[in-house]
Amino acid sequence: MYFAALLARTEDGWEASDTELDDVETLSDLADLAREASPEEDTVLVLIEQEDSWFGVVRVDGEEDPRIYVSDAAAAQRSAYGELLLTDELLGRDPGADDGTDLDALDLDGTEDGESGDEDEDDAAGASGDAVPHSPVGDSRILDDLGVDEKELRSLDADDALGAIAGALGASEVLETVR
Repeated sequence: MYFAALLARTEDGWEASDTELDDVETLSDLADLAREASPEEDTVLVLIEQEDSWFGVVRVDGEEDPRIYVSDAAAAQRSAYGELLLTDELLGRDPGADDGTDLDALDLDGTEDGESGDEDEDDAAGASGDAVPHSPVGDSRILDDLGVDEKELRSLDADDALGAIAGALGASEVLETVR
């Protein structure tokens, strides 16, 4: 289960709307969805949480590039919605780098004939799992000017992070109306 909401800052305060991400395929699509929520080009936050395992914040200010924070990159990578946020740039990868296995570099030591290769498989799984950290990634200062500093953002637990963020913004009631 996931929950996603848009919080748009207006002259009258924050307005919230829940949103379905099923039709969103790229970060650009998500940014466009956020921009549609604020015709005045004010700040829009996309808040996403997945099963109390990770949360993400995408901040869109007018036509600027979206800013992203993800609380646990490895957990988010296992989610289609998390993969939207985990861009190559965010993960410090070269854009377009192939994450797939180079078949020419594989050491086929007979395990392909049914022999146990548990140790090699564990090493390979560990190597690919290390590519995405079990830690926060992105702009941890994304909400500094809105009352949630870097230290506070990094200390939030995924199970109550969106509520804490909304509380700091003074938007708890509007977020709860869409939850």
